[in-house]
Amino acid sequence: MAESYYDGYGSRSARPRRSLAMWLLDAVMTLLTLVVAVTMAVTYFVPYTNPARVWFFPLLGLAAPAVYVATLVLALYWIIRWRWLRAGTMLVLVAAGLFQVSLFWRPELRRNYHAQAYDRAAIKVMTYNVRNFYGEKGGSSVEDILALIEEQDPDVICLQEFNARLAQKEEGFERIEEKYERAAFGRTQLPDSLHGTPLMILSKYRILRSGTVLTPASSVWADLVIGEDTVRVFNNHLRSTAITASDNEYLTRRGFLSDTAREVKLRSMVDRYRENSVLRAAQVDSIARVVAAVPTRRILCGDFNDTPMSYVYRTMARGLNDAFSACGSGYSHTYRGFYNMLRIDYVLSSEGFETISYEVPAVDYSDHHPVLVRLRKHTTH
Repeated sequence: MAESYYDGYGSRSARPRRSLAMWLLDAVMTLLTLVVAVTMAVTYFVPYTNPARVWFFPLLGLAAPAVYVATLVLALYWIIRWRWLRAGTMLVLVAAGLFQVSLFWRPELRRNYHAQAYDRAAIKVMTYNVRNFYGEKGGSSVEDILALIEEQDPDVICLQEFNARLAQKEEGFERIEEKYERAAFGRTQLPDSLHGTPLMILSKYRILRSGTVLTPASSVWADLVIGEDTVRVFNNHLRSTAITASDNEYLTRRGFLSDTAREVKLRSMVDRYRENSVLRAAQVDSIARVVAAVPTRRILCGDFNDTPMSYVYRTMARGLNDAFSACGSGYSHTYRGFYNMLRIDYVLSSEGFETISYEVPAVDYSDHHPVLVRLRKHTTH
């Protein structure tokens, strides 16, 4: 009895066997990890590759935040499962993307429940795609947008899809014209397409001169006298994604799940998005060369129609500071569609400026939100 009692005492216990269900789960998660790891690794090359070379890269750029989150979740899963090779691989991919996280999300370290005081010498800049002043229900949003401008009182305003015909019908526009100098570009009537859509730069500072980089629907500039310096402000509206409101509704409401014609519709969306991504890349190559050649301080605003994980953004932002990366908080989106995931409107500034605030007012006067940024000009340049 004693022998049977002590039999096996001190021997090493065998490793418990995995159940069939757990084995199948690990097999599925391993396959998923492989797919996500390869996708994440390839996604890091998207900003460095012209979309004309690899047709699916623009789509990867759109999905980048979701792929990054999936990579992080899978890394945590394998840590919990004590599978260090798979966990380590995913953690390396997570670490490789840390420097790009601030392009999409910045932690809210503290909340301020009181009105914040800012330096009166700061330059308040607004960029806003106003969608020709047509609201969601087809009515005019001019009155609301003019009230927003008067409330926020920015010093420099860059408007895209500006419809002068509607604006001039409102009495409030006269007060805006009295308060700001303006540089208008493009046609004054409602355009038949985005190619004829005007851009507008409004400034409390004196405008020395203005000009066009590309066609009036793409990129324009104005030289402003701010203190003793000349600052060149660029207003940009790059090629549209060609994804319509009905396309957005089809995706967000998951109409493709029950639609027998989904393959044709989805392929049409992908083709349009890819073709316009190539056109935007060509636009930004031209604009970036002009921006880089300007010897003075620069502020670059507008609707780029592309996310921070794109060739367009990287090319445009090269050598400039992104206001959100400096002062944003949380996850920022500026386009009111596609699950509120897309930041495609930007304020970038050159050396000589310090960003001191970033704000995206949650108003629904357009399919975009306005972006408001305060910049402090350094005394030396």
